[in-house]
Amino acid sequence: MKAPLALLCLLMLGCSGKPRITVGSKNFTEQLILGEIIAQQIERELHTDVRRKLDLGGTFLAHRAMVSGSIDLYPEYTGTALTAVLKQPVVKDPAEALARVRKGYAPWHIRWMDPLGFENTFAMAIRRADAQSRNVRTLSDAGADQAGWRMGAGYEFEQRPDGLPGLVKTYGLRVDGAVKTMDLGLLYRALAQNDVDMVAGNSTDGALSVLPVEVLKDDKRYFPPYEVAIIVREQALAEFPGLETALAKLSGKITTGMMRKWNYEVDGKHRPVREVAATALGEIERRGP
Repeated sequence: MKAPLALLCLLMLGCSGKPRITVGSKNFTEQLILGEIIAQQIERELHTDVRRKLDLGGTFLAHRAMVSGSIDLYPEYTGTALTAVLKQPVVKDPAEALARVRKGYAPWHIRWMDPLGFENTFAMAIRRADAQSRNVRTLSDAGADQAGWRMGAGYEFEQRPDGLPGLVKTYGLRVDGAVKTMDLGLLYRALAQNDVDMVAGNSTDGALSVLPVEVLKDDKRYFPPYEVAIIVREQALAEFPGLETALAKLSGKITTGMMRKWNYEVDGKHRPVREVAATALGEIERRGP
């Protein structure tokens, strides 16, 4: 049986169409926003079609898609790449972490662009009123506070090697009573309701942009660096002139505060990711060189 003429035309167009850049992302809000920002940046700068494969899943699925060539680029975290993909030990220095992942990814012909300007690591937060009344701004300040802290954390943070046990030891934190473990989405509610005094969240949580809380500075760099950077296949850079320049315009342009706000726009206000990404690109552009 002969295929309908329309189907044959579609097949011919698919075979003869110009190549497209494929942008991927993992499956959580921050990644979806960053993936969409990258896609819109490429469309704007290169005037070319972009295929989106956002919401791929976790780190290993995204990495496999890069190595296989089913996506050309996506945003990744230095600490995650170093420990989860390359199976190397944690390093505390951000520049060293970046150098190691660049070297480790070279055999796959994957380039790490310069970081976007922020990292998504653990964040120890307290009520702003407590920060003022107890004169606490850093984790060292918190460790020197004799009153102690009722602690709230996710289940994983209480046990993991770069989590609570090492944090308590590094800063001499006094934990008042048993740690209250809970789902991550409940941490800030527990803090607001005075059920706990300190919680272990993530540094780009959208809630941090709207709640009266203080994120304590990790002044001893206990937590490993999780800088965010675009990783891109070298073949795509060669195939699409101008791609590297377009991506480089995003490097160093996104702050932690900006990312928190955009995460909240999606998670808290339920705005569409594409709409938030378009607004975000305007903010990035206004920051200038």
